[in-house]
Amino acid sequence: MPPTSLSAVLDHVDAGLPAALERLMGLLRIPSVSTDPAYADHCAAAADWLVADLRSLGIRAESRPTGGHPAVVGHGDGAGPRLLFYGHYDVQPVDPLDLWDRPPFEPEIQDTPRGRVIRGRGASDDKGQLMTFVEACRAWKAVHGALPCAVSFLIEGEEECGSPSLVPFMRANADELRADLALVCDTSMIAPGRPSIASQLRGMMNEEFTITGPRIDLHSGYYGGPALNPLREMARIVASFHDEDTGRVAVEGFYEGVQDVPAGQLQQWKTCGFDEAAYLGSVGLSCAHGEKGYSTLEQQWARPTLEVNGMWGGYTGAGSKTVIPSQAHCKLTCRLVGEMDPDRVRKRLRAHVEARLSPDARVEWSTRVDGSRAAVMNTRRPEFAAASRALEQEWGREAALIGMGGSIPVAGHFRSVLGMDAMLIGFANDDDAIHSPNEKYDLESFHKGTRSWVRILHELGSRP
Repeated sequence: MPPTSLSAVLDHVDAGLPAALERLMGLLRIPSVSTDPAYADHCAAAADWLVADLRSLGIRAESRPTGGHPAVVGHGDGAGPRLLFYGHYDVQPVDPLDLWDRPPFEPEIQDTPRGRVIRGRGASDDKGQLMTFVEACRAWKAVHGALPCAVSFLIEGEEECGSPSLVPFMRANADELRADLALVCDTSMIAPGRPSIASQLRGMMNEEFTITGPRIDLHSGYYGGPALNPLREMARIVASFHDEDTGRVAVEGFYEGVQDVPAGQLQQWKTCGFDEAAYLGSVGLSCAHGEKGYSTLEQQWARPTLEVNGMWGGYTGAGSKTVIPSQAHCKLTCRLVGEMDPDRVRKRLRAHVEARLSPDARVEWSTRVDGSRAAVMNTRRPEFAAASRALEQEWGREAALIGMGGSIPVAGHFRSVLGMDAMLIGFANDDDAIHSPNEKYDLESFHKGTRSWVRILHELGSRP
């Protein structure tokens, strides 16, 4: 396709930016919180919204039932390679609500010292990101009447609660979903304005447990001293998860399957433009607190973690209540790298806790067992070079091949279930506050992200 054809599509993106933002605002207003059953109807509404929007492009789209929230599946007409675009319409809960500067589902464009941003829950993770691809397709269809590639869509509604229905759905619809390559827009850039392609992702293992001591809450005057306090028991055990001097996880066998990063890759990471001081300073930190002996990027991309996400029990209301609680609770996650097996990590973690219980303390584990392995992308595929060219043309800087500290299990599912590789390109920034109050997405990320996908589709459609 001649360059003038590409220019016409890019010009259409620029002219249509206000309308594209209005469409995004409509999607952001839907409170599609997947983890809370109270929002089930809203999740269905978000799926229906996407179906209607894709159909307006001539995509044959429909909302499909799953074991949980519906999945959106769509197929477009087009020649060239078949691509499967993945995104998710569900969002994280908004708690704590009092830390938001405005209602989280009343999005708006705001001016900030660093530029204009789209503010609202889901703006970055993942509604703003997935709509960059949809808007790129809209521009291609408006200018040329067709897409440069055969594009299909899989947009799920359970990514933020572990995607329990995704693998069964993919298996049941494997022949329909299988493509030459999967595209994912749910990642970030290594630095503002530096386009990035994710080459590896950490896996994850979730766990939750309860420690019970006395059969009822106790008066701390009558029983304080002789009674086992589950909160103190929990604090002691949680403190044993890490070596205080080195920051390493102290669970026996935890590091089995962890691999060293090749020296050449480490050198690339050192020169990729990452600003450690800005990364830490944006969240109020002055230094890295992870495993000693590893850089911040190594800690984030190539080392496993064990993080306590929540710990509670007893009385937490206003004032004082002199009680020794019957129970204490803990939620935690482990980020996995290399060949770490989430099931093996879970067994060793449980053994670590059970071996340290005091007499009269009992532990109960969650019956839900979620886990996904780390994923490494096949960057030798020619599509990665094509996408790198497209990104450099749009952003004026060489695209960086980066790791990702987060976990996107679908990248591994594409390979294990559908036998296909994935390419992950996103335009979020580290200060987008995803999963946190006042989430935002830079207007530049949305605009240039859409233009980037236009160029990527052009490059992929131009390949033999």
